[in-house]
Amino acid sequence: MKQTVERSSEQTAETAEAQKVKTANQEVRYNVNTGSLQAETGTGTTRQMRRRYMGVSNQRFRNPRQRAVIWGSLAVIWIVIVWLTGRLLPAGSTLTSLMDRNMAPTWAHPFGTDWIGRDMFMRTLKGLATSIQVGLLAACGGGLIALLLGLGAASSKVADRVISWIIDLFLSVPHLVSLVMLAFVFGGGLAGVAAAIALTHWPNLARIVRAEMIQLKSAEYIQISHKLGQSRLQIAVQHMLPHLVPQLFVGVLLIFPHAILHEAAITFLGLGLSPQQPAIGIILSESMRYLSAGMWWLAFFPGLALLLVVRAFDVLGNSLKTLTGTGSSREVR
Repeated sequence: MKQTVERSSEQTAETAEAQKVKTANQEVRYNVNTGSLQAETGTGTTRQMRRRYMGVSNQRFRNPRQRAVIWGSLAVIWIVIVWLTGRLLPAGSTLTSLMDRNMAPTWAHPFGTDWIGRDMFMRTLKGLATSIQVGLLAACGGGLIALLLGLGAASSKVADRVISWIIDLFLSVPHLVSLVMLAFVFGGGLAGVAAAIALTHWPNLARIVRAEMIQLKSAEYIQISHKLGQSRLQIAVQHMLPHLVPQLFVGVLLIFPHAILHEAAITFLGLGLSPQQPAIGIILSESMRYLSAGMWWLAFFPGLALLLVVRAFDVLGNSLKTLTGTGSSREVR
């Protein structure tokens, strides 16, 4: 029995020593592998610092509010540059020059020249400035109509029913059809086109304003203001209107791209601005007769410039929507 106990104790000691040796060998291998990895890729602390720095920078770039500020600022800069350049160009920049007719894009004429020698780059800038002016008038007019009708709908149930019926009526008619009819009634021109666009782009924004007003009417501070003896006009101006400013401002900005595109569309059809006024719709309409002759630059560059301006307004509206936390941009289009 004593010999058996001694043998078992010796085996246990040998087993413990063998486990210690295996553990030491594993630690040595791990240290060797770690050392080789550090020799290949650098020290572990430096690698961790790089990962942390990249993670922080990626988190900063992924922040939607910071992204909105960056893209919104770039859109504002682009729009201001295009508008100021188009407005400040001299009147003689679009004069005819029969010696430079039908020229392809060159360094002297980046967008080429047309069939009577006019510089297409200058004409495009002037046309974009005119389109931005029309979009500004139309968007502000549509926003004002939406604000007035939204406030009126929240005043009483009868007015709410009437204004809701008017909104549904305008939404049931396609934009282009009503635009053509109203532009013809107003006689065309810059003011007529702006009025036609303003009268067809307010229903969605008015519906949003109406919904916000109905929701605010049930708020506690509005009910307290009623009990304190304030009139409906005071409550609407002092308490309700400040809550509507972000939605209204974003909605007006999102009307801009649609107003510019629809102005170009009805001008392209011959019912908008006069041919003497520089406009993208007129440029595209005139260039259709010369595309078959290989003068592709007459339509390509003005159309691309119009697309970039429209996209800039869309990016600006979506950026403000992100910063203010308003509803989806599809609701005001």
